[in-house]
Amino acid sequence: MQQYEILIIDDDDHILEILTEYFEYENFSVETASTGREALEKIDDLNPDLIVLDIMLPEMDGWEVCQQLRPSNQIPIIILSAKTKDSDRIMGLELGADDYVTKPFSPREIVARAKAVLRRISRENDREKEMIDFDTLKINKNQRIVIVEDEEVDLTPKEFDLLWTLASFPLRVFEREKLLEKVWGYDYFGDIRTVDTHIKSLRKKLGKAGECIKTVWGVGYKFDCEEDG
Repeated sequence: MQQYEILIIDDDDHILEILTEYFEYENFSVETASTGREALEKIDDLNPDLIVLDIMLPEMDGWEVCQQLRPSNQIPIIILSAKTKDSDRIMGLELGADDYVTKPFSPREIVARAKAVLRRISRENDREKEMIDFDTLKINKNQRIVIVEDEEVDLTPKEFDLLWTLASFPLRVFEREKLLEKVWGYDYFGDIRTVDTHIKSLRKKLGKAGECIKTVWGVGYKFDCEEDG
């Protein structure tokens, strides 16, 4: 079962505590923030799969957080708010929120809504990302084919999965541990250097296109085909 990373943003410690408990029970990895500015910093660091965002926050309210995230960042957002007017709900959705839940709320409902949003996003991503095309590099997920400058490249299953994971999230920095989890699975207990070994082999096989796989020293790797151009 895939473990999603979620960032819960609220200045009420009790809400943070209870939502963390419910989401962790459902196998989510949870981080929290109590202010709008702290939230933006953590979003940059974590790049979570989903955000649960309160509107009434100190320093910077949830509306401004949404405005700063959209349209450049498409992480799904569920808004929590004591504002119950239709105009507030419409405003939240127009700012790019994926769902709007009024307080008081059921923690189980929030978890259920989060799962529903992630399922929808996953289906959309699957449809959109059956093929990834970076000019000279093309990756076909369904056929598991990689084409570099019109020639097919023979990759091992793990090399393909590693490339697909990186290329699916351009510019996102993946820690080696996270790549182990996503590509090798949670039951893998091998040496973390296996990621470096596969990256080295992948770069060699991809030739010039392999330069898109950047090393982020002390952290891990990212996929960036525009950095040198």
